[in-house]
Amino acid sequence: MAEITKGGQTTPTHSCSKTIGSDTQCSKKTAPTNPRGIPFAPFVDKVEDYVASRSDVEGCLKSFQEMISKYQYMEANTSRRAVGLRDKIPDIEKTLETVKFLSDRKEDTEPLESFFELNDTLYAKAKVPKTEEVYLWLGANVMLSYPLPEAETLLQSKLEAAQSSLENCDEDLDFLREQVTTMEVATARVYNWDVNERRKEKASGKDAGEDDAKGRPNG
Repeated sequence: MAEITKGGQTTPTHSCSKTIGSDTQCSKKTAPTNPRGIPFAPFVDKVEDYVASRSDVEGCLKSFQEMISKYQYMEANTSRRAVGLRDKIPDIEKTLETVKFLSDRKEDTEPLESFFELNDTLYAKAKVPKTEEVYLWLGANVMLSYPLPEAETLLQSKLEAAQSSLENCDEDLDFLREQVTTMEVATARVYNWDVNERRKEKASGKDAGEDDAKGRPNG
């Protein structure tokens, strides 16, 4: 079993197996992960592999609940990132189309009349002559000048990276939902095992009490 940290990294944690008596022996194991390093949730086939007695149930359920919370935290972060990428990709595509359009213009073409945005509701008219360079926003209030071929190459690489990241986000979201479901099933199995063991203990105690009553002389 691996521990999920909120940064998406994984560290090994202890996986407890049943041993003689009520003792437990813990061995460190590195869990398999998906391509982005998110660990697979443990599939509980035999509850006895995780709890040796009813005294271990509370700690086991707490550990499972912590893993569910971490998976859900990562799911929320990944979902927010996917939303940001879906907003970002159309802007990159639009900018790339504009750069390609400027590159395809001929030398003797007439200046292009266009509008550029000053703020959300205000635009200004401008005439754009044939040009060999453009200015691109790089973020953090930074703008740089690029020759048109370099600008096109840069935007194309950014577009491909954003599309790849979005695909990874979608895959991770599906993966994380599956792991949450697996952990919820594991939690239910451990809980049901505890309920059955409790019933067995009560039945065993009742039978013992009836045997004592039968063996006790009347009067």
